[in-house]
Amino acid sequence: MSLEEKLGEMTQLSPNFFGAAESVDLTGPMQQMNLKSEDVPLLGSTLNAFGAENIIEMQKRHMERQPHHIPMLFMADVIHGLKTVYPIPLAMGCSFDTGLMEESAAMAAREAAATGVQLTFSPMCDLVRDPRWGRVMESPGEDPLLIARMTAATVKGYQGDDMSAPDRIASCFKHFGGYGGSEGGRDYNTVDISDGMLREFYLDGYKAAVDAGAAMGMTSFNTIDRIPATGSKKLYRKILRDEWGFDGVAITDFDAVNEMIPHGLAAGGKEAAKYALEAGVDIEMMSTHILNYGKELVRSGEVDEKLIDEAVWRILSLKNRLGLFENPFKGADAGKEKEVCQCDAHMALARKAAARCVVLLKNEGKILPLQKGAKLGLAGPFADSLSVLGGWSITATGGNSTLLRGLQMHGAEVKTAMAEELKPMQMGFFDVSDQTAELDSLADCEIVVAAVGEHPDDTGESASRTILRLSHNQEKMLEKLHDMGKKVVAVVFSGRPLELKPVLPFCDAVVQAWFLGSEAGAGIGDVLFGDVNPSARLSMSFPQTVGQVPVYYNHMNTGRPVVGKPHRFVSCYLDCPNEPLYPFGYGLSYSEYAYSNLRVEKTEGGLPLQVSVDVENTSKVAGRETVQLYIRDVAASCVRPVKELKDFVQVDLAPGEKKTVSFTVTTEMLSFWNNEAFVFEHGDFVIMAGHSSDEVLSETVTL
Repeated sequence: MSLEEKLGEMTQLSPNFFGAAESVDLTGPMQQMNLKSEDVPLLGSTLNAFGAENIIEMQKRHMERQPHHIPMLFMADVIHGLKTVYPIPLAMGCSFDTGLMEESAAMAAREAAATGVQLTFSPMCDLVRDPRWGRVMESPGEDPLLIARMTAATVKGYQGDDMSAPDRIASCFKHFGGYGGSEGGRDYNTVDISDGMLREFYLDGYKAAVDAGAAMGMTSFNTIDRIPATGSKKLYRKILRDEWGFDGVAITDFDAVNEMIPHGLAAGGKEAAKYALEAGVDIEMMSTHILNYGKELVRSGEVDEKLIDEAVWRILSLKNRLGLFENPFKGADAGKEKEVCQCDAHMALARKAAARCVVLLKNEGKILPLQKGAKLGLAGPFADSLSVLGGWSITATGGNSTLLRGLQMHGAEVKTAMAEELKPMQMGFFDVSDQTAELDSLADCEIVVAAVGEHPDDTGESASRTILRLSHNQEKMLEKLHDMGKKVVAVVFSGRPLELKPVLPFCDAVVQAWFLGSEAGAGIGDVLFGDVNPSARLSMSFPQTVGQVPVYYNHMNTGRPVVGKPHRFVSCYLDCPNEPLYPFGYGLSYSEYAYSNLRVEKTEGGLPLQVSVDVENTSKVAGRETVQLYIRDVAASCVRPVKELKDFVQVDLAPGEKKTVSFTVTTEMLSFWNNEAFVFEHGDFVIMAGHSSDEVLSETVTL
């Protein structure tokens, strides 16, 4: 291959750039990117082209013009489903169910592959602690272990044992690295975290993706150590390649090479291309600096052509692993596309996943589950809305079941009021109109389901918020329903933890419904009426107020911690507790569980430890409990968190049934980054097991 051909292989542009002829008008996007018509046949990949017939035709045209008939790679944002949409990743994290995660990703792969997509820009492995950041909806949550396990399951679901299979696709983990630490929760913003924080908390998800065999990794928009990630040798050469042994493809995020210029790292496109190549970028997405300046950089000796060769070899190796040289169209099949997209089996799985991700936050007086055939009022902007898919569901037009339909499926007689839908803040709308007078029509309904939340377009990329409360008129609606003497069941649709404390006094029950995908309404209905016993646990802490943010369970202690009642000169607020409103791992059930008999047994030599705890279902309702193991290293050469999740197990318990749940604690689980390496240090460790990060039994052991 010529140098020009190799540089083309390293460039990714959107579908509208392909098919350009010699006579194409070089104004607009092509001119802005200094792209010539003869460059187009050399481009190696495209993003977000959909439809089997369209992709087959694009591939045919491309291979006819490509000098070596090298197939193009079709990548896309299939984040939580294609046509059949399962819950947003943050909600899937709440399921704590890696098997369900793998199954859902495999479902997405089947649909995507049939449309011609060969690689998905998923999973997102960013650790998230700040709900002001809209992209928390794309992450499994705030805990490194949970993220790692869900990430590995996602990669396995997409790729299977052989990503060249017609119903599998390659996966790309993102955003490497530390993107979730953006200051102020503002998207694309600076990240400034210590190396220890990066190594111990933020990198675990990406490492899990590498270990699971993910084919590609994506750079992040943020800086690390004051260097934009796309130009970071530390991240891509040292950690990803040298330490972790990743031999897959590294791709930039959208325009990220070019963004090194406004970041202030590069003075222009040539310097930006040099930084990217030296850092280890293989594919430049939606900018053309490597294509435009790569030849000059090599000819001048500023960049060794060996770096180009290594990058292109990785790209071609990925295409080979996908089987594209034997079958450039891979799984693309218009007939199969119609057969599998939103098929009965996929919709059933979407409904199952939706129900498994619902978190019950409050159930005063055990108002839930509702009685079948009940007469209910239904109010709020999500009462009969199909806008329940969540961000990045870019090829699906809407949900298949609204909350209204979900209630009616269970025989409920439903009256609606004040059901005007929300419109997005992105378009300048910040509330629904005040129609609380309509609520008087629900006077004969003892129970009212209030469907409240935020618009799905106001979550995801570039959707940061400083106010996390429900809009004014939604809060007003809840207050009036309470004043009318109604039993209020609030169902909260959101892509992030919201500030719910102001409305808790008006609600008898609170159900965190997130954005649950194609079968959101049906899945929520299954939970509200008890066909499914809620088992989800929060994967991200809910703040008392936005002023606490970031608030997360695995924080470090201070030299002046609060012990007992807060007082002056300890680390606390004057007007708010330190603790979150609802902590990580929290969630109610229609069952009740009792923990007892925590036992910690040393093996010969001390480690591994054998930990066991008894869990009993003390209710008359069968349920699933997520038993969580936490550990605290009491004193070490670096300050350690107050507790860290080290394992979790889900157990199904019949009414009155008791089971013993066992864990093995290894040296690796007790190791930490001491600013030079991961080490284990002897000392005292608090072993905790229980229902949530805030509800545990504990025992101290010396090792």
